[in-house]
This record gives sequence, structure tokens and C-alpha cells, in this order.
Amino acid sequence: MSITPRRPNQADIAARLGVSVSTVSRALTNEAGVSETVRRDVHKVARALGYKSKHSGVINLDRRAVALVPLGGAMSGMSGFYVGIAEGMRAAAEEAGLALDVRLVNEVQVPLQLIERHLTQSEANGILLAGIDAWEGLVSWCAEKAVPAVLVNGTDPLMRLSSVAPANFYGAYLATQRLLDAGHRRILHYTHGLRPTILERRRGFETAIAAAGGAEAVVVSTAERSSNELAQDILADRYGVTALFSWNDLAAVEIIEGLHGGSGVLPKTFSIVGFDDLPLAAMTSPRLSTMRIDREAIGRGAIRLLIRQMEGETAVQQLEIGVTPVEGQTVRQVAS
Repeated sequence: MSITPRRPNQADIAARLGVSVSTVSRALTNEAGVSETVRRDVHKVARALGYKSKHSGVINLDRRAVALVPLGGAMSGMSGFYVGIAEGMRAAAEEAGLALDVRLVNEVQVPLQLIERHLTQSEANGILLAGIDAWEGLVSWCAEKAVPAVLVNGTDPLMRLSSVAPANFYGAYLATQRLLDAGHRRILHYTHGLRPTILERRRGFETAIAAAGGAEAVVVSTAERSSNELAQDILADRYGVTALFSWNDLAAVEIIEGLHGGSGVLPKTFSIVGFDDLPLAAMTSPRLSTMRIDREAIGRGAIRLLIRQMEGETAVQQLEIGVTPVEGQTVRQVAS
């Protein structure tokens, strides 16, 4: 009678190296708290033993990527957004046998030298740039060095780098349509900066307004008014609007707080829709109506695109992840 050999597990790797199973687990998923030397040793022994993760992938040191994640997003109210993306990337990387090193960076200043240094330190041959937009120097460097690169929660309008992002245009269109369906005809859009993803949300808003017929759009940027100032403007009826679509949930929540002044009561005739469905959206009173982004799906999609490049795909691909409405209680019907 033949006996099926037992499949190697993390305990076998730990015993071979004289480290704990938890250390092996962290090294295989490229979590913090493990030195590069130990991480490499764990991966090498895993390959030698033929270790497979519970998802099926065999860790492949020849296929290694580094993901640069915004420090501001990870440490602020946006933490839920990028943490979800990182979780999706880690899960997909483990399943595909891709060694992934996730690192925090200050997205305000990400020079090419910093990107190159992280790539070298991680001994990676592919890079994922979360919340970081493309520029000519980066594109030229990727082409010259033949470095597979994917923009995560970003897009390149010039189609030089592959990207994965939520469906910002259509999501914003649907968010605005919710307000139009509730009877609002003069709607304000609060926007921010010039990132292509945020500009797509503005474009979706303006397209929905134009398609409605008889509706009017008012656009205000964060460069013009802070969220608190905008709330005071709305209370003073400066814009003559009855509803607002915010570029993200953080700003929407701040505006709600400014409108009700901590009283817990949003003006009965005013409606607000956010975007992202961050954890704080569920904690507002009333619960913010918003658009949900599947952040883990963004992370998984980024890994798929990167692996395709590593396998020889040369066509630039732009992947969009669909968004879905979250009901909430901040969309109020306008009396006819």
C-alpha cells in the first residue's frame, strides 16, 4: 500500500531554520517585524521543501514585488481605504506565489530615487504604486529598466502604465443620479486637487447633471473652501443648493458635522452623498449615504495586472472595479 507523502507546512520550515512558526508566517506574507535575512532564508527553505500556501501558490523568489502605500492614507482617516487594498494585494500575492513587500511612503514626495531604492532593498522585479500618479520620469525609468509597474487606486490618462482603480466616473454619475432621483435640481460637488481619479469623479458628476435636463451644477474645490467653511456657506445659502456630492467620505462627514454643529440633526431639506464607504461613514449620525468601493478587489486586481506584465504582457491595461450604493440616511426626497 502506497503512502501519500505529507505536504510540507510552516512548522517544517520553522524547524529547519530554528525560528518560530509565527516568524515563518510573517516572512511568507512579507509582514513587518522580520529582517530581510530571515525573510530570504524562509523563502529559500520554503522553495526547497516545495511548500505551498493554503491558497495553493508556491512562493517564488524569482518573482518578487514591492508595494508602496501612502503613509498619510495609512495613518489618517483614510486608513481603512489603503489597509483594505494592502490586504487584497497580500492575499492575491500569496495565492499566486508572488513574494510581496508592502512599504509605507509619504505620497506627497515620492521621487524616482526613493522608488528605485525601495525596489533595490526589496530585491523586487516589479512595483505597485498606491495613490501615486505617473510622471514622465517614472514612465521612462520603468521602460529603460524593464520594471513591471502598476498604479493602484490611480490611472494614467496617457496610457503609459497599467492601472487599477474604482469606477470613478460611473460611480460619481450614479451618486449624482441618486440626488437627482430624490428631486434635487441644483447640486454642489465638492472636489479636491487634480488627480486623474478625482477628476473622473467630477466628470461623472457634471455628465449626470447635463443628462438630467434642467439641473444645475455648482463645483467648489478644497483649494477654495475648507469643509467647515463650505458647511457655513451652505447654511448661509451662498450657493442656493439643496444637495451635495462630496469627492470622498472624509469631507462629507466633516461637512455634516459643520451643518448640524454637533447637534446630531442634519437640515431636513439637505442631502449629501459621499464616496468610498470608509468605516467612519457608518458611524455618522445620520448614517452617510455613499458609494462603496471594494478595496480588496482593487488590491487583487493590481496583483493580477502585475503578474501578467511579469509573464510578458506588454499592452497597457486599465482595470476598473465597480462601485455600489450604500443607502444611508442622508438623501432626502424633495417635496414636489
